[in-house]
Amino acid sequence: MTAEETLIDDLLAGKHRALARVITKIENRSPGYRELVSQLHEHTGSAEVVGITGSPGAGKSTLVDKMAATYRERGETVGVIAIDPSSPFTGGAVLGDRIRMASNVGDMDVFFRSMSARGSLGGLSTATTDAVKALDAFGKDRIIVETVGAGQNEIEIVKTADTVAVLVPPGSGDDVQMLKAGILEIADIFVVNKADMDGADRTVKELREMIHMQNAGPMAGHHGADAIESSDDTEDEDTGWEPQIVETVAKTGEGVEEFLETLEKHAVWLEETGELEEQARQRYGAEIRTLLREDTADLIETELEARGGLNEYIDAVLARETDPYTVADEVLAPLAECVERQRDR
Repeated sequence: MTAEETLIDDLLAGKHRALARVITKIENRSPGYRELVSQLHEHTGSAEVVGITGSPGAGKSTLVDKMAATYRERGETVGVIAIDPSSPFTGGAVLGDRIRMASNVGDMDVFFRSMSARGSLGGLSTATTDAVKALDAFGKDRIIVETVGAGQNEIEIVKTADTVAVLVPPGSGDDVQMLKAGILEIADIFVVNKADMDGADRTVKELREMIHMQNAGPMAGHHGADAIESSDDTEDEDTGWEPQIVETVAKTGEGVEEFLETLEKHAVWLEETGELEEQARQRYGAEIRTLLREDTADLIETELEARGGLNEYIDAVLARETDPYTVADEVLAPLAECVERQRDR
């Protein structure tokens, strides 16, 4: 039995050290990691994956901590992946594997891992998707993915999570206004955290108005173009899921049970409407396209190196002896010919 086979067997047997080693190999893109992920795939599909995102300071880490503690009280196992900003020098997580799960320190059934965004658009790299698969194959009942909550992070998390919760802190309304730029379209649940602070009621009201206005017109949404048309305050199985609003005070645990109940309602809706399978289809489609792009880029880099790099081409373009389009066609010609031969078989 090879070392990789032993590692897979240990992971499937529930050994956390093996899980940690596999995720490290995945994050570092170590030799053989693709084979590991491929072998894990048939063992996935059981865990519920929740994405937690929102603006910095919204209390995401505190809420995730309380979520994990509540799940453990119910006897469920939890895996948490926290996407941290990438170090510009090492590519590693700036914040590192810090202990943020204060309520769950020492509990082996809560597996926490900080991962670097690695400069990926939205902060969710392919490595994160693979790490979720490892946690799923390991047998974790609940997997929580927490993003840094800046820029495109909120949009990209949809590719990994079944349910997306966007945290919005009480404030002047600026955070809610920011959501109109597209975050509404990926939120299944809005969580107004720190609801004991001034401005919470107004934030809830603004969110409700925003959802109502969005319902009046077409919406792409997390679940497709026809996701929401009803003006009711609850989900409508005929037309889609309307984003729910939950108030929490994560620091004290207030509202966390209600939040988890809403997550469960969404999970049931996904299953009953067939949306869960449709999401999986879209997710795998996006993953395959990403891998094809990455692998094709690697092939092209290899071809460029075999030709001595780009410098000669750049010199020729500068001298107006050729142009970038012609260079691209020339470099890609062998790959295009190979594809053409395969198609004609």
